[in-house]
Amino acid sequence: MRGILRPMVSRWPEWMLLGFFGAFLLFPVAYVVPMAFRDRQGWTSEYLTAILTHPLLARATLHSLALGLVAVAGTTVLTLPLAWCLARYRIWAAGGLVGLLLIPLVLPPFVGALGLEQFFHPFGALNIMLAHLGLVRENKPIDWLAASGLAGVALMQTLHLYPILLLNLTAAFSNIDRSLEEAALSLGAGPWRVFWTVTMRLALPGYFAGAILVFISAFTDLGTPLMFNYACVLPVQIFNLISEREVNPLGYALVVVVAVISAGLFYLSRRQILRREYQILSHGAQASAEKRPPWWVHSLIWTYALALLGISLIPHFMVVLLALEGRWQFSVLPTAYSLETFRTLSHEGIVAIAVQNSLVYSLCSTLLDLVLGLGIAWVVLRRPSRLSGLLDGLAMLPLVLPGLVLAFGYLTCYTRLPLGALRPWLDPGQNPSLLLVLGYAVRRLPYVVRSAMAGLQQVPPVLEEVAASLGAGSWEIWRTIVLPLLRPHLLAGGILAFAFAMLEVSDSLLLAQQEKYYPITRAIYGLSLRPDDGPQLASALGVIGMLLLFTALVIASQALGRSLAQLFRA
Repeated sequence: MRGILRPMVSRWPEWMLLGFFGAFLLFPVAYVVPMAFRDRQGWTSEYLTAILTHPLLARATLHSLALGLVAVAGTTVLTLPLAWCLARYRIWAAGGLVGLLLIPLVLPPFVGALGLEQFFHPFGALNIMLAHLGLVRENKPIDWLAASGLAGVALMQTLHLYPILLLNLTAAFSNIDRSLEEAALSLGAGPWRVFWTVTMRLALPGYFAGAILVFISAFTDLGTPLMFNYACVLPVQIFNLISEREVNPLGYALVVVVAVISAGLFYLSRRQILRREYQILSHGAQASAEKRPPWWVHSLIWTYALALLGISLIPHFMVVLLALEGRWQFSVLPTAYSLETFRTLSHEGIVAIAVQNSLVYSLCSTLLDLVLGLGIAWVVLRRPSRLSGLLDGLAMLPLVLPGLVLAFGYLTCYTRLPLGALRPWLDPGQNPSLLLVLGYAVRRLPYVVRSAMAGLQQVPPVLEEVAASLGAGSWEIWRTIVLPLLRPHLLAGGILAFAFAMLEVSDSLLLAQQEKYYPITRAIYGLSLRPDDGPQLASALGVIGMLLLFTALVIASQALGRSLAQLFRA
């Protein structure tokens, strides 16, 4: 009887959610594709051909690909041994150690680029320190980042993104059936051969899941190359092709190239995973296989992890010093400290506007995420169907969809469409506020969905059924049973969505074209372009943003506990 009645159940919540994704996720992206093949005369492939023949655009494409590959290679080298140790050994305070290693991921590289440039500048802290040690001549300093080019961007991205791969690799190594490795050892295979032919092969799903997120994040990052003033990458070229009211037709072609490369690599990685069968154990069974390492191995693991964390935090430490410097000339650290930069910042009208705008945009997008995330979690877990499965996939799509592509889609389709009375609300040239809220919400929705689903899975459906059998209505059941039990998870997911929305880069830089609508990240970029005190003012505003983000994440970690790391896994 239940199976007969199920098809008759109304599916209007699923269709409403699908309508939202269609209007603000799928349609803006789909709109860009045909525009890359059209000119005033009709269909053409001229713009895509121009990318291959234009020297700057072809070089920018290669540099963006190289940036993604270097980020994947760098994060792999940094995290592979540490992830294996964290999975195989019972490390003292391992949860706290993993929490510390997450810090670089939540600190924006967009801001850290200012500090990294200050540290590696020919007359920056590193060269001056080496000169004091007699290793470098003061009149011939080393240009470590080759005039803040591709090397600086790649280094900043590697230091920022390694936690993604660390989390996924650690989970993959933890889930491997240890009996398969023991069988290989008993047949005469050495430890290295077992690792590469058994362990690493079984960990490939986790590795590919993390590596594809690292690649797409580095490949499509707009903020870090802009802060390094490095234009020879695809995101910056797309940004430069956008004026206040018009978009150069080459911009559509470049966005299509970015989307195709990102989607193609994601598809290939998923296909590689699905072609093989991987055997795993439950977390409980694997945890019992962990062993306590010797004291020197334990010390080595902690030393390596803390050294990696310290190096990763150098850019943001330098940002704080830039914001607090009173005098800093030809010395490793400032010789005097002052709050004058913050006082100057308080008199900049754009700062108050940007902070207020970011708070409003982020709060509205978070509230929207909570409603959408709770609705999606409910239909996926309580009303499973093909529609709910599709919703689950669409909700996770922003994890691999470049934010640059989505922001460009908003900018172009809602500028050109005949919107009628909706134009003042949806045309970013007139007022980008609503699109910024929607963009922030779509980009950070996966965090809220995962939090809500984790909480709803812990609420036995029998509690709702008993309440309904006693005469409670749907709203009363939600108000008295479901929502109180979900509160910690919704709080954690909402705080994460709010914090990351405060420092969202792609949507802010592309959509906010007038000062009165600037959020914090757009204001930081604008201040950094000032010739005299620009870097100091941008750093001071960046410090304010980092404090807001750090505070929010501390609250989220207290609410969600150790499960916070789960939100950053692919």
